[in-house]
Amino acid sequence: MTEPHAAPADTERLSFVGSTGASLAGVLHPPAGEAKGSVLLSHCFTCGKDLHTSTRLARALATAGYAALRFDFTGLGESEGDFTDHTVASNVGDLTRAATALIERGYGPCGLLGHSLGGAAALLAAERLKTVRSVVVLGAPSQPAHVRHLLADAEGAIRREGEAVVEIAGRPFPISEAFLDDLEACDTQGRIAALDRPLLVVHAVDDAVVPVAEGERIFAQASQPKGFWPVLGADHLLSDRTRAATVAELVVDWFDATL
Repeated sequence: MTEPHAAPADTERLSFVGSTGASLAGVLHPPAGEAKGSVLLSHCFTCGKDLHTSTRLARALATAGYAALRFDFTGLGESEGDFTDHTVASNVGDLTRAATALIERGYGPCGLLGHSLGGAAALLAAERLKTVRSVVVLGAPSQPAHVRHLLADAEGAIRREGEAVVEIAGRPFPISEAFLDDLEACDTQGRIAALDRPLLVVHAVDDAVVPVAEGERIFAQASQPKGFWPVLGADHLLSDRTRAATVAELVVDWFDATL
């Protein structure tokens, strides 16, 4: 169990240049005292830094003594840029720039915490980020191409026109052909097998968006040290506060042991 810490300090808004040259918006949660490390959060596909999944985890990490940075990927939330430039590769690049922003503020060592497609991006980014010592993925697919089912009805139009607007979770997003091509080009499985960092896989057993079998595949592909935690009674976004608190405690314990 984690030891209690003082309440974290107020958050700090920051911005940095992303992989496409756009200015990205972030929120830094500093701990109340000296940071014992930092954690970079990577949000889910078409979500954002302000989704409760990210904010609750960031607050818990700051309370536990970590500096936690959540930010919006290119073209989402408060970040600038065009969402048509949004690909898994651009997410990886944005994560690299965000990690640099933490380093420039004197925070390290760093943990990566990726949710859903953001988890796949975290797995791809980890090898190029030398300050990253530990990785946690939450509800992540074993391959980015898993999200392709969300685009199935529009894929023909995307291929014909170069891009098309797709409704995802009730909101319209312009999806480019480059995004589809990048999904197929990403070799997450190879990166997982070669990952030389501790990896924790957390997945809701009843996840209706990314099946728990995807998390099991990630765990099977990874080398030790690794862990797998199936979450009972939770959905893909950890909407239930009690379940979210349990996951947050688990994540803190993992980073305490591996950072």
